[in-house]
Amino acid sequence: MNAYARAAQNYSSVKVQSSVLDASPHRLIQMLFEGALERIAQAKGAMQQGQIARKGERIQKAINIVDGLQGSLKEKKEEGELADELNELYDYIIRALTEANYKNSVERLDECARLLGELKSGWDAIAEEVR
Repeated sequence: MNAYARAAQNYSSVKVQSSVLDASPHRLIQMLFEGALERIAQAKGAMQQGQIARKGERIQKAINIVDGLQGSLKEKKEEGELADELNELYDYIIRALTEANYKNSVERLDECARLLGELKSGWDAIAEEVR
């Protein structure tokens, strides 16, 4: 990696860290959704280009993000039907991402992106209502 690439990577890292530190709890969840969707898109590109290692790495990062979203439900001891359904949906997405990785399934990646996109849209709508 050349000096310019390292500098850009360091800038990106500082920018992300700064955004996280300044973000509201609601914005942090939005950022997690955005990050998962970005990793899925990157995995899809890597899959289509035959970059097996990169595909697996990006899918694993998406799984880690979804696992964090799921963990936040448990950490807050969220109860009720909605929390149970979200927990099951996150579990399903994690399993689907794992399957997409093993089977090189673009369709499963697309399904996960659609589900996470719908969840993000709902979360984004909450922000608009709060304003």
